Amino acid sequence: MGTKLPAVGALALTCMLAQAAAAQDKEITLPQIVVSPTTIPTSADQVASSVTVITGRDLERDHISTVPDALRTVPGLNVVQTGGPGGQTAVFMRGTNSNHVKVLIDGVDVSDPVTPNGAFDFAHLLTGDVERIEVLRGPQSGLYGSDAIGGVISITTKKGEGPPKVTASLEGGSFGTFNQTAGLSGSQGGFNYAFNVLHFRSTTNWVTPPQLLAPGEKRNPDSYDNRTYSARLGADVTDNLALNVVGRYTDAHKLFTGDNFVAFPAIPEAMRDTQVNHNSFVRGEAVWTLFDGKFRNVLGTSYTNQWNWNMDPNPDSFTPFGSVAAPTKNIGEKTKYDWRGELKVLPGETLVLGLEKENQKLRTDSTLTAIGTPFLTTEHKADKAGWVELQSEFYERVFVVSNVRYDDDESFGPHRTWRVAPAFIVPVTDTKLKASYGTGFKAPTLTELFVNNPAIGQVANPALKPEISRGYDYGFEQPLFDNKLRFGVTYYRNRITDLITTQFNPSTFTFSYMNIGQAETHGYEAFASARLSAEVSVRADYTYTATRDLSTDLGLLRRPAHKSSLTTIWTPLEGLTLSGTVLHVSSWVDVNRDTAVFIPRLDAKPYTTVNLAANYNVNERVTMFAHADNLFNYQYQNPFGFERPGLGVFAGVRVTN
Repeated sequence: MGTKLPAVGALALTCMLAQAAAAQDKEITLPQIVVSPTTIPTSADQVASSVTVITGRDLERDHISTVPDALRTVPGLNVVQTGGPGGQTAVFMRGTNSNHVKVLIDGVDVSDPVTPNGAFDFAHLLTGDVERIEVLRGPQSGLYGSDAIGGVISITTKKGEGPPKVTASLEGGSFGTFNQTAGLSGSQGGFNYAFNVLHFRSTTNWVTPPQLLAPGEKRNPDSYDNRTYSARLGADVTDNLALNVVGRYTDAHKLFTGDNFVAFPAIPEAMRDTQVNHNSFVRGEAVWTLFDGKFRNVLGTSYTNQWNWNMDPNPDSFTPFGSVAAPTKNIGEKTKYDWRGELKVLPGETLVLGLEKENQKLRTDSTLTAIGTPFLTTEHKADKAGWVELQSEFYERVFVVSNVRYDDDESFGPHRTWRVAPAFIVPVTDTKLKASYGTGFKAPTLTELFVNNPAIGQVANPALKPEISRGYDYGFEQPLFDNKLRFGVTYYRNRITDLITTQFNPSTFTFSYMNIGQAETHGYEAFASARLSAEVSVRADYTYTATRDLSTDLGLLRRPAHKSSLTTIWTPLEGLTLSGTVLHVSSWVDVNRDTAVFIPRLDAKPYTTVNLAANYNVNERVTMFAHADNLFNYQYQNPFGFERPGLGVFAGVRVTN
């Protein structure tokens, strides 16, 4: 019964908003365009998939500097970050695992081959050069391959348009924050360009709970510094041929308090660890159009290099005579070649074809063995894939997207996935009825397959199979009053088998990876949005998530049952915009930071945060802004054992030529 109350609240909000929305004058509302559900720009009204779009304007209006903060209110997502900025960040989508989310930046798969379970760390993604973020929910492996069991997060950076434009911003505030951005963009003839430099610094983040410290031990703050450089270039060589290049480089440094697991309970270390990340993402592509635009070909290649270095200055009982362990260094590389062809076969019918070849490689260098000898390893694997998608439109009211994909991975062999997603616009009422059914898979990582590390008792398993899933969703969306009011509900269910979990062998004191896990997730996402007047708009979202580990019949960790948010935008005066967001997350099952091995489950308390932001356009070139995060200074931990920032107040200026 309790799970129904928030949905009733959303419907009540819808009813209250209806009268205000009906009173407004009619105006033309252009449909939102989305790309990730099909790889082709498509009106959101014609897509059955559940997709949320966050635009660059949204990010500027609310002064959101990092992608983790941008994703916190998205329906179906739970964002878990170990402390403040730069802390390791995982995203759980529709109750699936954090390594079941595919992440793309300008079409580049940015997953790191070095990560043991393959989960992407969102910690180092800044938003200053982001044009839009699309969050596509539900199994998407029929189009995107491995990792897309929960869904896909696709990030697109800004493209240069028009006369040369220079932008710059400066921001300072709580937690030792001092951020700057600078950009140059524009286009001339058939050439477009965009260059951005982003700097994010936060020096005083109190993350470690005081009660975990040893008696008399000093509490140290976390510190984070991120410099990101990006470029996007495009040239129309002829009427039928265009060339595009994107590049992104991040240099991130973090000081944080690690844990001494020799003690029980584990205690925070006295001196801070250092973590350095150098991430490089590059993609080049040629776009060749034939037959008067009926056949569009995109031939691309991408390369990623993710280098991380970790130094623990604290004496370690596992090294000889309690000496300090040498730094660890890891490098993950990925090279991909792909072709996509878009063919308009008949009116209302578009056929999309794709071919891919990907190579992954990892290199590790550490000295974590008991006798202090180096641990070095290099592993690699390759995957080939082909896929077909048909996007159909019938009578301007029936839309169907279907796809099928074939992967051939050299480590586990062939694997097939597919998806079908129909949508129907009901005459007269314009109600959109939507549904989808699809399969997904998650390939075992290089670490799980090949890396044996005696320092931690890790034994690889080259016989691992991919994790597989089947999932479906269905729901409706109802626009009213020329789309000034819109509301809807989507129900979803997923079943995942062959989950890769670790199995401990007490006789050898080692653990190995096995395909023995099974899980089910289900829930629903409800929303209501309204433009109450020319000055005021509001949106409410609610997500209910239920999860079950079929092996233990227990709920999965770090998946709160309820999440709700309310966002209001108000323009009381010309040039002045105010926005506010309330986010509530219910309790969830977690593990304790200091005794995770021996006390595996506990209930983390719920939390509610309120963020406010204000923008004032002094003139066409200068905007002053300020924002307050966690306005009421609510103290909470997510994950448990890592304190999230309290009240933060910030202000700055943005200048455009």
